[in-house]
Amino acid sequence: MQAASTIYVRKDLKERLNGLKRHPKESYNDVIEHLVSMALDDEPLSEEAIQGLEEALEDIRKGNLIPEEVIRKKYGVE
Repeated sequence: MQAASTIYVRKDLKERLNGLKRHPKESYNDVIEHLVSMALDDEPLSEEAIQGLEEALEDIRKGNLIPEEVIRKKYGVE
């Protein structure tokens, strides 16, 4: 059996954890393990994705942006 630790969890957070249980008897350890696995991405970004992000950041730095209002008006989204 693996070693265990006791942690302090605020009452409001415990209630939120309860709401994330898949079934009433699921342990908090299982809930936390599920959350951690969702938060960590095992698949690194591809070179193509990294290049796209770098290009987008460069556009932002240069101010090559279209205001949200203009896009909403162009596509009729109100």
